[in-house]
Amino acid sequence: MSKHTGTTMKTSYLVKRFLPYFKKYKWILVMDLFCAALTTICDLVLPLIVRRITDTAIDDLASLTVSLVLKLGVLYIVLRIIDVAANYYMAYTGHVMGARIETDMRRDLFHHLQDLSFSYYSNTKVGQIMGRITSDLFDVTEFAHHCPEEYFIAGLKLVVSFVILAQTDLLLTVIIFAMIPFMIACSMAFRGRMRRAFKKSRYQIGELNAQVEDSLLGIRVVKSFANETVEEEKFNKGNVDFLEIKKEQYNAMAGFQSTVRFFDGAMYIIVVVVGALFLIADRIDAADLMAYLLYVSMLLTAIRKIIDFTEQFQKGMSGIERFIEIMDATSEITDRPDAKELPPVKGEIVFDKVSFHYSDDEKQILSNIDLRVPAGESVALVGPSGGGKTTLCNLIPRFYDVTAGRILVDGHDVKDVTSRSLRSQIGVVQQDVYLFSGTVLENIEYGKPGASREEVMEAAKKAGAHEFILALPDGYDTYVGERGVKLSGGQKQRISIARVFLKNPPILILDEATSALDNESELLVQQSLEKLAKGRTTFTIAHRLTTIRNARVILVLTEEGIAEQGTHEELMAKNGVYAGLYRMYQR
Repeated sequence: MSKHTGTTMKTSYLVKRFLPYFKKYKWILVMDLFCAALTTICDLVLPLIVRRITDTAIDDLASLTVSLVLKLGVLYIVLRIIDVAANYYMAYTGHVMGARIETDMRRDLFHHLQDLSFSYYSNTKVGQIMGRITSDLFDVTEFAHHCPEEYFIAGLKLVVSFVILAQTDLLLTVIIFAMIPFMIACSMAFRGRMRRAFKKSRYQIGELNAQVEDSLLGIRVVKSFANETVEEEKFNKGNVDFLEIKKEQYNAMAGFQSTVRFFDGAMYIIVVVVGALFLIADRIDAADLMAYLLYVSMLLTAIRKIIDFTEQFQKGMSGIERFIEIMDATSEITDRPDAKELPPVKGEIVFDKVSFHYSDDEKQILSNIDLRVPAGESVALVGPSGGGKTTLCNLIPRFYDVTAGRILVDGHDVKDVTSRSLRSQIGVVQQDVYLFSGTVLENIEYGKPGASREEVMEAAKKAGAHEFILALPDGYDTYVGERGVKLSGGQKQRISIARVFLKNPPILILDEATSALDNESELLVQQSLEKLAKGRTTFTIAHRLTTIRNARVILVLTEEGIAEQGTHEELMAKNGVYAGLYRMYQR
């Protein structure tokens, strides 16, 4: 993901990428622009009415009858009613269209985030992602509605005003309109600065979000180390950095608006001075000059609206740009075009000359691993830290792809089947349990969405969690708090085991599932895990070696690969790496 220091994308490219989101709502957009045209016509008619009254009064006051004035008044009232109705449609339906586009973009963004692989999240702060999926897209609503509308109205007013004014006096009209390109050119000089400042601002908001999230989620660690002041200093630094970026942003905006005000005043004085000179020279009459002033005022109002909208335009552009940056992020794990659904498997797993290294690191984590695990077999993985135990297990559900060799599940290469069908038949119990904010029931049901309450309770009983759940204030409907903070480590682990019991997969991965628990909790969880592993192909990553003594096969992984393989008794008899680790653990 590019940071705020990177180059900005071209506006034309951003608009091209954004336009498809209008496709669903093209008829709403057409109607919105039609209403915009109606409101514009209503605005343009008023100077003509004033000109007609003034002309008639100057030429022949007697011909300015009550009937004529009333007719013109009724015409204007009718036009104003049309204007009000059209404006209501624009204000309501137009904004709803923008909100729908925002909703569609947020849906697509969240869907894409679900598809991205682990490596993306390893290098991206959640706070930055949150900023892009929420606040960045808020501005897109206003942009999606107002951008076509405001530019359409301004363009229409420019063209119609030019035609009407040119008929009155072409020279004065050309003089006035010749100022507009200079105004636009000078204003554009500030546009790039504004865009860069907005992008920096959004990036810094993401950094603040990430810092606040990090501090609040780690509040127990903060307080245990009495480091509240350290966190405040970190936050204040980010907050002050944000202030400096806002200063830069407002400096660009101030220059932009000042430039516009200068040309605004210049155009007015040219109309007044040149118009007065033309009036003296008898080139135009008083009615024409009054109409001129009204049209120029209307024209400048339209230009001012575009100028004011430029800030919103740049916010929208930076929001779309940051949206595209995530949408263009590619997942390292994708299904092949011809990938098939993995049929129900028994659980035989084969590692065929498997090697692996992370994409951003050339160091080999696994080298030329050959391993066959029969269906229903229990395999324990032990070894020093960094030996590749967790990595080897992560390759089975394709959290990462092998860099050489292949992995087969019941004879199917995991790259030839869809990730969803593969992962649906693999259960993972991790050391760091993640419970979602919700009830106990909802967290267990996550293993099988739509499961009945009875199925959830049965899974909890198998996991040894039923009794403690019933003792909670609201039983299965007890709110567990953010990340399950209201539960103990052992309770959270048994809920996660119940979740896998409910899923009922043929393949099981236990990633140091008891290493963070106290002795009593470890015993209870270990009993639950033994029930869970029965009849399933199980890979157990062990920290406490006493928990895997009964495994049928123990693999000792080191940086050189599988150093030893056998039962506990066989490995102890070898007096090698495993025996050394086991004696070290018993001290």
